[in-house]
Amino acid sequence: MEKQPNSRYCFLCGIENPIGLKLAFYDEDDGRVVTRFTPREEHQGYPGVLHGGIICALLDETIGRALVRHDIWAMTVNLDVRFRQSVPLGQELTVIGEIVRLRSRTMEGRGEVRLADGSVAATAEARYILLNDEQLERFKAELGFWQVIPDDAPAE
Repeated sequence: MEKQPNSRYCFLCGIENPIGLKLAFYDEDDGRVVTRFTPREEHQGYPGVLHGGIICALLDETIGRALVRHDIWAMTVNLDVRFRQSVPLGQELTVIGEIVRLRSRTMEGRGEVRLADGSVAATAEARYILLNDEQLERFKAELGFWQVIPDDAPAE
């Protein structure tokens, strides 16, 4: 597995976002992307259960990051999430995303959230529109930081 870059302020991967999840994403050899996340009390919707909006964000980001290895940047057009079971707090989740179809202007992907026991808690299908050159340059300039942080780097 190869680690993907992090940004500074993204809610999911931003290493300097004080309220962010600070996730690390990894490219697997089979073309999929994986991240792991253990939700805490501050991530709940109902007591003891991960908020559905965070589940959606995890799926959206992980599916979209399947494009990173191709150095393609895109924005979400639609995200269709199916919640199969509640996601408890305090257990490590595995989130997986992959490309289903890549076209000249769009990407279709799918993903899932797996609980610690391996069961699937949520699935998603999504479509992304690829950024044009002008958008890409503007976002890269505004981002200002896109680096692979070593796994053994101290947390900030």
